[in-house]
Amino acid sequence: MERKLISETPEMVGQSVKLAGWVNVRRDHGKLIFIDLRDRSGVIQMVIIPDKEEAYKIAKEVRSEFVIEIEGLVKQRPGGAAKAGIATGGVEIEVEKMNVLAKPEGELPVDISEDDFNLHLDTLLDNRVLTLRNEKVKAIFRVYSEVLKAYADFMKREGFTEIKTPKILSAATEGGANFFKIKYFEREAYLAQSPQFYKQAGVGVFERVFEIGSVFRAEPHFTTRHVNEYIGMDAEMGFINSFEDVMDELEKTMAYIMESVARDCAKDLERYKVEILPVKSIPRIKLTEALEILDKEFGKKMDAIDIDAEGERMIGEWALKEHGSEFVFLTHYPSNIRPFYSMPSADPQYTETYDLIYKGMEIASGGQRIHDYKQLVANIKKHKLKPEDFEHYLDIFKYGMPPHGGWGLGSERIVQRMLGLKSIKEAILFPRDVKRLTP
Repeated sequence: MERKLISETPEMVGQSVKLAGWVNVRRDHGKLIFIDLRDRSGVIQMVIIPDKEEAYKIAKEVRSEFVIEIEGLVKQRPGGAAKAGIATGGVEIEVEKMNVLAKPEGELPVDISEDDFNLHLDTLLDNRVLTLRNEKVKAIFRVYSEVLKAYADFMKREGFTEIKTPKILSAATEGGANFFKIKYFEREAYLAQSPQFYKQAGVGVFERVFEIGSVFRAEPHFTTRHVNEYIGMDAEMGFINSFEDVMDELEKTMAYIMESVARDCAKDLERYKVEILPVKSIPRIKLTEALEILDKEFGKKMDAIDIDAEGERMIGEWALKEHGSEFVFLTHYPSNIRPFYSMPSADPQYTETYDLIYKGMEIASGGQRIHDYKQLVANIKKHKLKPEDFEHYLDIFKYGMPPHGGWGLGSERIVQRMLGLKSIKEAILFPRDVKRLTP
């Protein structure tokens, strides 16, 4: 008999089926044994009666996370017994045969069958290979999968070509000290802080490029929003008139992602009691204006022309209250806190750059880049860097580059804010931070 998925069973009442999966939980009621079986498509209740002696004997021994294979009859559950919110809640399996394919070694460190899964973060991550099996945790990564898919689908629809750039580099992309140095045969090398230089090179080839890939930052943060390896969703586009064109494209991108998740992950969003608001017109305000709002509306003053995590949260609250938007663009960051390749504004103290704030947290940075070779060399020197250290990057601009710009999106931050997760690490299968290199 060919194996069927649990999700197929509601259409097979009265038929015999073969299922296989994990034991989610076992319950004994008098002489009857009930087992909730889980596979990739869902969960279904099975009942084993004493008359099926061999299956009953095996069922008496199984526990949570046993991997089993069964054959049985799909039956309508007794009147009123359907479990609300579960696609297979109206049917159950009367088991005739059962076979154990594998079983856990020893006691399980946590009970993953609970609907309201609420563990301490260290417990959750230390036992990651097991806790990922919990239905509420799996929901995070189904949403995450849809975010990645929607991003790639929309980029291709908009004429962007997907590229994959090197992650082992001869020099640190962004400069500074937040890079990982590695041994590369007889030389030193660095893990990529971003695909910035290569995606700009891609503009010279394809005009529009995007990448979904790993980014490494050697930042010793102990916060709920930082990790040392994350998945960036980058894009770069040529022949722009200004960085407003880049924000327009990112606005459309976020609208498509949100619409896709709301449509295709409705059940997963329900687990987190989340409703996704449609993305319409995202408000755009200069960073200096945002700082004035913080002072006036919240009594918060910044020591410099910059914004911190608390300020982002407050501006997010303001945008939702004043504009009905969970998103807000902050624009025109000072040149001294933006990379050397950022296009200066009419007032060279500022740049044609932006951050995108979602539910009070920065999820993207971007802007227009300098595309003129001589201007770029001059700006490298202005940032007290040496042009010779960027020889191969500068080569990109020796052969004619159009006005261009782009962004870097933090995929995990999107999921964190979307689902209201306490830590970004919950949105990463196996997170890497200052202290965590395993599992």
